[in-house]
Amino acid sequence: MSDIIIVGAGCAGLTAAIYAARAGKSVTILENEGVGGQISTSPRVENYPGFKSISGMEFSDKLFEQACDLGAELELARAESIEKNAEGFTVKTEFGDYPARAVILATGCRHRRLELPEEERFVGKGLSYCAVCDGAFFKGKTVAVVGGGSAALQSALMLAEICEKVYLIHRRDTYRAEEKLVEQVGAAANLEPVLNATVSSLNGTDSLESVTVAVNGGRSEIKTDGLFVCIGQQADNAAFASLVALDENGYIVAGEDCRTSCEGVFAAGDCRTKQVRQLTTAAADGAVAALAACRV
Repeated sequence: MSDIIIVGAGCAGLTAAIYAARAGKSVTILENEGVGGQISTSPRVENYPGFKSISGMEFSDKLFEQACDLGAELELARAESIEKNAEGFTVKTEFGDYPARAVILATGCRHRRLELPEEERFVGKGLSYCAVCDGAFFKGKTVAVVGGGSAALQSALMLAEICEKVYLIHRRDTYRAEEKLVEQVGAAANLEPVLNATVSSLNGTDSLESVTVAVNGGRSEIKTDGLFVCIGQQADNAAFASLVALDENGYIVAGEDCRTSCEGVFAAGDCRTKQVRQLTTAAADGAVAALAACRV
């Protein structure tokens, strides 16, 4: 039995592992995808204290290495459900059960999709949700980015450095991103904004060839070799709905103390109800949740 099981190996989960391990607790981290969470796909992190500029992947690797060096153990498995019992909790996965005295849910969020009929068919064939992961495949080509937040603009700027042309499609006439990023987009010569527009269809035979956008009451076709979807994230906490309270959007109801409706279960990072979802707040949650779990 572990003292603490942490579900999720993003910034919040790894920070929790570091704090719990330093407190002398045995820690098991369960992760079903990859270490680092969403930040690992960010080309540059420039707003985390102590790092003027660092890639999201390098940042994640450093966190993971630190947690492991302190004794935390990683298991690649998806937490399918959690049961409360007399000794604590049992986290059930497809590969077996993991008992623990306390649980920290740090499941983060997942990419929001366009919900178009052709979307699944073009994933990996021109359609991507990660410019860092797949951008290099489109060097010298024409691509489009959908979204108006900081992540979308950051992806568009990164792609503009290696692609011949980048279209930035956004459903509103103003961006929701940081002002500095908006200024950089305006200054990029090969980056063309397509505002008040939504993607209505994805077109192509074996791979993506163009996208149709509804813009200003009409429709137009944009020829593109690739489309990067950056329209936000959504929580993935349905598996824990019988254990902890969720809000109407599927986020775990927990305050700044990271305590959930179930004693002994804590929520840290983007998966919980909160106003600000940033790397710094994820790390703060991880520390708060870990110290609270250590007292269980």
